Amino acid sequence: MLLETAARPARTKPGPSLTSDQAERIRRIRRSGAYILLIISSAVFLLPFLWMLTTSLKSDADNLAFPPQWFPDSFHFENYVKGWSGSLPFTRFLLNTILITALSMIGNLISCILPAYAFARMRARAAGIMFTALLATMMIPREITLVPKFIMFSKLGWVDTYLPLIVPEFFGVALYIFLLRQFFTTIPQELIDAARIDGASELRILWTVMLPLAKPAIAAICLFSFVGNWNQYLENTIYLRSVEKLTLAQGLGMFNGQFVTQYNQMMAVAIMSMLPILVIFFLAQKTFIRGVTLTGIAGR
Repeated sequence: MLLETAARPARTKPGPSLTSDQAERIRRIRRSGAYILLIISSAVFLLPFLWMLTTSLKSDADNLAFPPQWFPDSFHFENYVKGWSGSLPFTRFLLNTILITALSMIGNLISCILPAYAFARMRARAAGIMFTALLATMMIPREITLVPKFIMFSKLGWVDTYLPLIVPEFFGVALYIFLLRQFFTTIPQELIDAARIDGASELRILWTVMLPLAKPAIAAICLFSFVGNWNQYLENTIYLRSVEKLTLAQGLGMFNGQFVTQYNQMMAVAIMSMLPILVIFFLAQKTFIRGVTLTGIAGR
């Protein structure tokens, strides 16, 4: 009896329950704290962009002022015109960047959708080993392959052409294949089995069943590819030599003069080069976030 009494857990008196008003007050405090934290974090991330925006509207004297001032005494919108139509052909740089980015996006989609579908829905020997080897390539720094790739492309005579920047994108990107594969595994197998019973081939299943359902993931891949190729600087500098073949990122790098740098015009052109990325992101924001969320939590 004494042992049973000792083994029993001690009863604790229930604490006072919260009233509905108190619970609502606690929820409001927590919600307000979360909003304050988000506002502070957003301000930290927006400060560099705000500084770039105000610098693009300053005069030459305001740029050299010490201590630096956040807002200029007068706004100089002519910096955008002078920077874009100055000594560097930024219109040509823009067209070059659009060409490289568009072809690279097409190459990424073609080369990543097919293997992602194969890894997700087709059975093959050693498929797991091949997928593991694919993921292992993501741990190789991109800079390690620069020298071997440059030697190979120089022997092919591709230096100072767009081919070294576009052709490799048609051979797949491990990260994009992984994200698409994760999304394809969330699509119900019953839909694929029904299509196979109807006599559809694998390519038809991919085109009519998988791709329409995978629009969020494809939108996320397109945005990743667009931003990566639009802002590419290192490889562009390695392979492109002629001024008429340079991109926007390289053109911004050429703003650094030997004696004087027009920071106001540089920031003006930088903002103009960012506009396509901002517009595309805000137009496809919901689809992009949905695609990233689903590809991140899915998979087997």
